[in-house]
Formats: sequence, structure tokens, C-alpha cells
Amino acid sequence: MSSHLAHGLGTDPVAPDWPPLTDTEVTDIVGSARVVWRSPRPLSAAAVVEQDGRRLFVKRHHTSVRTLEGLTEEHTFLRHLRRRGAPVVEVLDAATRGEWTYEVHSTGTGTDLYRDALSWSPFRSSAHARAAGEALARLHLAAEGFDAPRRQVQPLVASFTVFASADPQTELERYVEERPQLAKGLAEFPWREDTRRVLLPLHEELAPHLPGLTPLWTHNDWHASNLLWNEDGSVATALDFGMSDRTTAVHDLATAIERNTVQWLQPGFPVREQDAIALLDGYMSVRPLSLTESKALPALLPLVHAEFALSELGYFHGVTRSAENTRLAYEYYVGHAEWFAGEGGRRLLDLCGASGAAARG
Repeated sequence: MSSHLAHGLGTDPVAPDWPPLTDTEVTDIVGSARVVWRSPRPLSAAAVVEQDGRRLFVKRHHTSVRTLEGLTEEHTFLRHLRRRGAPVVEVLDAATRGEWTYEVHSTGTGTDLYRDALSWSPFRSSAHARAAGEALARLHLAAEGFDAPRRQVQPLVASFTVFASADPQTELERYVEERPQLAKGLAEFPWREDTRRVLLPLHEELAPHLPGLTPLWTHNDWHASNLLWNEDGSVATALDFGMSDRTTAVHDLATAIERNTVQWLQPGFPVREQDAIALLDGYMSVRPLSLTESKALPALLPLVHAEFALSELGYFHGVTRSAENTRLAYEYYVGHAEWFAGEGGRRLLDLCGASGAAARG
């Protein structure tokens, strides 16, 4: 398996952090089967496997990243969504073997058009952006009524607690204290000073809107390569709920805009403005934003990445022990927020604010 490469934090493929899944390994989990495709995603080992003419998706985590209890949280959410008619994969099994935790899903319907695309890669067209917005809105409607609490503390979850708080400084200290690996990784950086300088002024813009945002379990990683596509360009299946948690609908929408329309891997971080408009229009054609949500959207955009960046930093420092990736995660925490103060960021915020106002009439 030495030829298998994974996505890194840049544009070049890298050696995977986790050993690729083998035929012997998947047979131990699902019965006689063979691997037909290995995912290049970097944070776990995953593969499509073939068993008796049908295909399954098998994903392996280290137990320091996901336990069975941690997987149960997202699997329970997936089952709720399927009961409500959402086009998501079916959870088939979960198991632990030694230091590894496995999950098995159906492969879903539709074509995986973006399966080799890096995170932050753009949509192929604004039509795909609109379809993704429509599908996200339908997912949020299906998620209503799922009232599970927030997920337990674990790496690689995109939460919304620190900047959802009226006192983000105190909440951030609590967040870091609960995550010893993160605390050790942050010790190398001026994180308190940078948070006060860059992120807390952004929170002041968001704070007036927070009381009007209804909690909702959300996907939190809505980008083109987590979607399967129909021939007509609509979304057939939504994949990968590993980062899901209880946030708010507009937080998830802001994540989708930030992930898909700002080209973070390109010099200068150009913005695909037509895709942002199309995604928003598609979303609001299915689930119109409330007045508070419309006002909160541009205030949330510069902060929506922050807690996942911290979660990644703890993972890179304490689990994979990569000093370089720890540094890049810290730059992600501060740098993405700083970018919104520049010309490109302000234009995107103005665009989202204007689109929300136009939708309200």
C-alpha cells in the first residue's frame, strides 16, 4: 500500500497519516470483501469495498479520534435524517478492533464527481452551487426535532460553543482546558493575544444576533466532495457526518459558503462570487432565512472556521504529532479571520448581507 497518497493541507499529495485499509482488514469487519477504491482524505482511512456484488463504504479511525460512543452520536443523527426522508447514507455497522474503530455505511446513490477534489476546491458550476444550497436547506428541515445534546469532547468536530457564547473569552478558556492536547499545542503560540486582537472584535458584530439563532444539529462540512450527484446536476446523497454537532442552521450555511466559494488553496484567495450567490439563492428557495439569520450570516462568516481550526490543531499536535500541520492549523485559526478584513473578505460579507436583505424583500 506504499503507493497510496492522501490529501495534505496544501495542493500536493502526501503520505497518509494512517495505514490504508486492506482486504484482510475489511473482511474481518464485513465478511469476505475486497477494496476497490481508497479515499485520499487525510483524517482517517476509508475505502469502498465490494462484497457479493454490492458495494459498501468502510471507514477506520484511531480510538484516540473516535470511540464507538463518539460514532454513535453522529450515527443517531444520520438515522434521524433518514427517517425524515433526507438523502443520506445508511449506517450498517460499527465495531472496535484493538486500537481501531470502524464504521460501515451504504455507498449512497449518485455519482461521486468530486471524490478526488481537495477540501476548499470550488464547484464545477454555479448550478452545482445552487443545488448544494437547496440540498443543505432540505437537510436542515429534516434535522428539526433532533434534540440530542452537543457531542462529547473529541477531536475533529466542528462545534459552535466559544463564539456562540456571550462571554467568548471565558468559554474559550474552558474549551481549551477540556482538551489537554489542544492546550499543549497552543502553548507555542500567542493565542490569547491573537484571539483578542482578531476574533473578539468579530464576535462583537455577531453577539447581538446570537439570542435569535435556534440550535440545530448540522453537517458542518458541506462541500462539493461530500455530495453525490444526479445526472441532472441535483444532489443525490450527502456524505460524511463526522464533523456534525449541535450548532445552528446559519452556522452551517456560513460554513458551506466559506468552504466552497473562497479558494483558500489559490494565491490571493479569490472568491467565486457567482457561486456564493447561487448557493444562497438555492438555500433560501427552500428554507428562507429569518431576519435574525440574515443579519447573522455576514457576522458569522469570519468566525465559522474557528472552533474546527482549534480542534484540528489539537489533533495534529496530540494525535499525529505534526509540528508543521499544528502551525498551519494555527494560521488557519487566525489567518482566515484576518482575511475577512481585506478587500476580498469585505466584498464577500457585503455580498452575503445584500443577498439576505434582497431575499427578505
